[in-house]
Amino acid sequence: MKIKITKNGSKKDEVFFLTDFGEGRGIWCGAPVKPGTETDVEFELSELFMRWVDILPVSAGEFNIRLEGDKVVFTGVLENIEEDGTGFLRMGEGLVMFECLGEPMALGVFVELQVRDVRIYPLSI
Repeated sequence: MKIKITKNGSKKDEVFFLTDFGEGRGIWCGAPVKPGTETDVEFELSELFMRWVDILPVSAGEFNIRLEGDKVVFTGVLENIEEDGTGFLRMGEGLVMFECLGEPMALGVFVELQVRDVRIYPLSI
């Protein structure tokens, strides 16, 4: 996903970013970057999410990233959940991978994924 770094946060390596879908924040895991930098990245969501608690169906029909208190909320299409609990959230052309547990959920619907810890890795092309 393409992001633009908008500012540095108060934590070590924390950055705020802007995408076509909205604004978020996370820990930058690469060479130092300055505000204004645009780059392609991959998000790592290292938390274990509970379906129907941290992952909730929504009626919204558009992709979104937003800040809500200490969380970053990703809204996208629940593309797949494999037997081992690996899930895939479609955000436009990209996928965000995560790990989850809990009762089955319908695939192909918009869901919100509430995240406390987002790691951001630059993609080398």
